Amino acid sequence: MNQLNWSSLTDAQQAQALSRSPLIGDSGLEANVQNIINAVAEQGDSALRAFSSQFDGVELQDIALSATAISEACDRVSIEIKQSIAQAMANIEAFHSAQAFQAIDVQTQSGVRCELRSEAIEKVGLYIPGGTAPLISTVLMLALPAKIAGCQQRVLVSPPPINDAIIYAAYACGISEIYQVGGAQAIAALALGTQTVPSVDKIFGPGNRYVTEAKRIVSQDSRCVVSIDMPAGPSEVLVIADGQANARFVAADLLSQAEHGSDSQVILVTDSQGLADAVDAELAIQLTALPRQDIARDALSASRTIIVDNIEQAVSVSNRYGPEHLIIQTQNPRALLSQVRAAGSVFLGAYTPESVGDYASGTNHVLPTYGYSRAVSSLSLADFSRRYTVQELTPQGLMTLSQSVMTLANAEQLDAHKNAIAVRLEAMSEKEG
Repeated sequence: MNQLNWSSLTDAQQAQALSRSPLIGDSGLEANVQNIINAVAEQGDSALRAFSSQFDGVELQDIALSATAISEACDRVSIEIKQSIAQAMANIEAFHSAQAFQAIDVQTQSGVRCELRSEAIEKVGLYIPGGTAPLISTVLMLALPAKIAGCQQRVLVSPPPINDAIIYAAYACGISEIYQVGGAQAIAALALGTQTVPSVDKIFGPGNRYVTEAKRIVSQDSRCVVSIDMPAGPSEVLVIADGQANARFVAADLLSQAEHGSDSQVILVTDSQGLADAVDAELAIQLTALPRQDIARDALSASRTIIVDNIEQAVSVSNRYGPEHLIIQTQNPRALLSQVRAAGSVFLGAYTPESVGDYASGTNHVLPTYGYSRAVSSLSLADFSRRYTVQELTPQGLMTLSQSVMTLANAEQLDAHKNAIAVRLEAMSEKEG
């Protein structure tokens, strides 16, 4: 990877060093995705079939998978994969079940009761990427929290032909509605609905730049009312490593993200020139053994190694970048955790590769990318529910609060707000009289 010395860079050069892949930001992307969404809105299933033929090379007969097709796909999945899915499910369920919401019920003052409650989102759409790497694990990361949260309708979409293990994972998580559609057209179908695909209240799942752009557009489309989980685009990882880190481990972690796609980005930040050189040597060795080496090599071309003065500066660089995944391979990684201000998920120590979070440690691998980790959280059980407040006042509670409310309403020149209090005070006065 291209090596840069952080302290010798100008402000502009530092900003450029932390810029994302140039494959993001196609000027024609928004227009192309908008055209796809409009076609789905106007033509429904016909558009889905046409786009499937155009983009996936598949002539779809049935958009929805039948119960028989689901059963047959499950039968074709090996016992080894099923056992691996079961172990991952157990850990993911344990971690997400522990996130169950606890209602809040507070008396803010005498006669004034305020509550914070939560209920599951009724209809959710789960997008599972397919393409060159069918993400079986993403099914678990989305479907299990949706089930635990209690979402009544859970709809899964994935590009055709859907991998058998994706279908099995969905079935194991209690999903029976599976639709063979991917890309921006799948997002449009979930948002707007078609003759076959139902519309949902919220869309979850990562995808390529077309999927990410489609999610952004439909969340602002006046033809539907749908929300999205987060901006989740191409994969990225930043590794902080000191001179004692294992170069072989670091290179393997960088490549584990680089193989996701040509638009993935990996960054190594280290205070050791020796480690940087050793990692480069390891990358060359390990890259040749990867079946997806061409993809990984493309991703590495937009990636870099940043040499810093010390590990504290490395954390500062990481916070400025705001990585999706942050791996800390230093002598005392947990000591740095309190300094981390922006990361979707953090992996501490030499024996915590990012791969465990992708599959089976229990945490969720749907994470904010492109720097959004500075303000957006990793996916959790809370994302599958909506929270709402409740307030209840007694007559005495209203009486004691009335003057403050009327004074503030008067100051804001909102007379109807003030009057809503005043008419009640008058009624209470008349009743007493």
